Amino acid sequence: MKLIEADLSAIPAIRKIADEVWPRTFGNILSSRQISYMMEMMYSTDALERQMKEQGHRYILALDGEEPVGYISYETGYRGQSWTKIHKIYVLTTMQGRGVGRLLMEKVADIACTHGDDQLSLNVNRHNPAIDFYRRMGFEIIDQEDIDIGGGFLMEDYVMNCPVT
Repeated sequence: MKLIEADLSAIPAIRKIADEVWPRTFGNILSSRQISYMMEMMYSTDALERQMKEQGHRYILALDGEEPVGYISYETGYRGQSWTKIHKIYVLTTMQGRGVGRLLMEKVADIACTHGDDQLSLNVNRHNPAIDFYRRMGFEIIDQEDIDIGGGFLMEDYVMNCPVT
C-alpha cells in the first residue's frame, strides 16, 4: 500500500471512491435525497477544488498498486487550535478491514505531530458503524452536534477526539 499527497488531479479518483462508498455507508442512515444533496455539496468538482484551494483541506490517497482505494482529508492547526481536523476518511468497501483506514489515520497523526498538534478530531454520523473503527483507533466521543447543512437537512454527528502521541 502506498500513500501519496493528492492534488487537483486526484479529484476524479476521490469522486469515484465517494460514489462507491457513500451510498453503501449511508443508504440505511440517510434518505437518498440527502445523500444526493451532500454528495453535490461535498464532492462536486467545484466543492473539492474549493476545499483544496481555499479551505486548507489536504488529501492523501491510498493506492493498491496504482489503483486508488481510499483517501483521508485533514486540516492541521484547525481554527487556530493545536489539533488536526479529519474532514473525511473513506475506503473502498472491497478494501475495508485490510488496514487501509489505519494506515491513513496513522499518516495524519504523524503529520499532526510534526505540525505540533496534540489532538485529532473528527465528526461522524451518530448511526455510522465506523464509530467502532474510530474507537479502536483511540478516539472518544466528546460531544454531539446537529449541523444545518441547508436544503432542510441536518448532519447529526458525534464529535470524537484522539490524543496524538
